[in-house]
Amino acid sequence: RSSRQGADSGDGSPGSAAAETPSSEDFSLTLLDTNLPTEAETEFRSFIAKRLAKGALFEGMGNVASVDLSIPECKVGCYYCLLKQENLLETPILESDINAAEYVVCFLGGSEKEDTFRLELDKYIQSLKLNLDVEQKTLETYVNPYLRSWFENSICPIQRVVQLFQEKLAFLLHAALSYTPVEVKNADERTEKDINRFLAAASLQGLVQEGTMTSLCIAMTEEQHKSMIIDCSGPQPQLHNAGSNRFCEDWMHAFVNGAEGGNPFLFRQILENFKLKAIQDINNLKRFIRQAEMNHYALFKCYMFLKNCGSGDILLKIVKVEHAEMPEARNVVTVLEEFMRE
Repeated sequence: RSSRQGADSGDGSPGSAAAETPSSEDFSLTLLDTNLPTEAETEFRSFIAKRLAKGALFEGMGNVASVDLSIPECKVGCYYCLLKQENLLETPILESDINAAEYVVCFLGGSEKEDTFRLELDKYIQSLKLNLDVEQKTLETYVNPYLRSWFENSICPIQRVVQLFQEKLAFLLHAALSYTPVEVKNADERTEKDINRFLAAASLQGLVQEGTMTSLCIAMTEEQHKSMIIDCSGPQPQLHNAGSNRFCEDWMHAFVNGAEGGNPFLFRQILENFKLKAIQDINNLKRFIRQAEMNHYALFKCYMFLKNCGSGDILLKIVKVEHAEMPEARNVVTVLEEFMRE
């Protein structure tokens, strides 16, 4: 089957690549676009060919691995993903070529930490499907610029949001954790996308029960007066109806302090640690509630935990939704709500 490829790295800068590949073992990769030096491109092509021969690529699901390249004489992180072209060529030369439009898209960066952005990169290259074409005009006007902007569009949004909000980031973290609806006003398209992507990345979606998340979203949406409004008309965003707590403020400092290094992968790791700590706190509280159903001392432990963890307001809402159909646990949550109000 016919084959192609392209890339975006060579002088240490973030890179990208696209390649059309066959399924048979005796294939060759045809270069579609790359900015790798010739020697490194040859080594890289060999690396991709071996992965294809092993059948290690699944359509639409990216992988991340280290690649040894003589330029820049060190290991680089490589994200690679198999794409199948959805628009078949209008006039295929041979009938056997009809299903041959398969590509490997590759992004090269400074480390294997691209793995923390794998889902974002999977989503980013899906829009190539409808536009990936062998015609030179399409390559120059759409595919090449799109490939070369992968780092800025997929990796840097979290970093840009941290730099934009600074100390106000605590309010954004609180909104994400509590499923508070957020409206962005007077922002350019990129800033609005960045904010929405940050909120999605910081939420516990996929980490808490789906039913719980749905109920929380409904509950918070019904409380319209609690919708947070972000006005980006000035140099600094202005927030209205914003909430925060000690937990989010502590993590905000971790982000702001990390901004000095300017490493986008560090911000993503901090965000993952933020969510992990929130999940640990939720699980601890649920364990205390189970104990408190039969033990008054455990009820006091619940209260002390909520008081000291810094995010008692959010945790209590989450467990209240999760225990809505459990009478004993619901009674414990009701008592805790009264204590916290007092």
